[in-house]
Amino acid sequence: MTDFWLSSGFELLECDDTGRLRFTPEYMRAYWRRPEVAPIAESCDAERTLHATLLHAPLRPVEDAELTALADPDAIENYRAVLRFRAFLQRFETVEAAYLHVARQGGIDFPPVFVDHLVHAILRAALGGTNDPFRVRAGELFFRSQRVTIENERIMVADQAMVDMQARSGKTGLSSSIIPGSVDIEVLTEDVKQEYWGRSDSFDTAVDIAYTQPGLHGLARAIEAWITHLLGLAVRVQPMRKIEDERWVWHVGLDRDANDILNDLYKGNPVEEDRLRQIVALFQMEIEDTATVLDHVTGRPIYLGLAMAPDGVVRMKPQNLIANLPLKAAS
Repeated sequence: MTDFWLSSGFELLECDDTGRLRFTPEYMRAYWRRPEVAPIAESCDAERTLHATLLHAPLRPVEDAELTALADPDAIENYRAVLRFRAFLQRFETVEAAYLHVARQGGIDFPPVFVDHLVHAILRAALGGTNDPFRVRAGELFFRSQRVTIENERIMVADQAMVDMQARSGKTGLSSSIIPGSVDIEVLTEDVKQEYWGRSDSFDTAVDIAYTQPGLHGLARAIEAWITHLLGLAVRVQPMRKIEDERWVWHVGLDRDANDILNDLYKGNPVEEDRLRQIVALFQMEIEDTATVLDHVTGRPIYLGLAMAPDGVVRMKPQNLIANLPLKAAS
């Protein structure tokens, strides 16, 4: 098996007999090493002491007085955010259980980027054992926003942070009418796909998710793995060009824009061509265990849609695949 996504923290978590991930001090220690809380030259003695003790004992209680003793108000807020995240994880037996709570209940009191971190680690576990670089690269859409380039029947997605950084640096390469300027990002193709493994944590490759392309099929397989790992359901996901179904009964938007567009199409509301062009991927999904599916959906396809926002960025919400499936309530 080829390893990937070391930055996910997967190796710092414990994997139980069911394949679920368990929170560990080592995982938390990595957060105390992050630049947001690591001391800098101007840090006060109280901050340095607090940081050193948390590196030694990442799960130790922190009194409020220890935080208010810090001279830097930004440092105080950063510590509070990480501590709220730590407290949240400690409420659950597994990382998956914590994420399922977020997907179904919401109401987090820490920055949403921490949820992306959970997705990164969970999807790393779900994709463990794969040797398909396209599946893993497409999986980056689950937790990192992507800029879209559409030209010559290709739908290229590249990491938004990397594209923006490259554009600011003046490097040239992949270009588009959507992406301002040009950037130097290698496109993942069959010829160079094995290079992905050595750069999976750099997030510096683009992939084509147009219909029939291996990137789109990779995304379908990543969706299958995600649902199976979190919900224990076997599903089949297949790309499609468009929805032509007079008996359309259920759909899931994989982001806010796709959800709004699919809702309008389902209701028969007019949808302008500009909005339709925002859709970058469509899928048809079937859940194998039909006994788990709502009666009026049983035997009917579930449509999935992914769209870019008007600014040309895809911001996938994988929690929609958990919260919005047509499943019967557990008894």
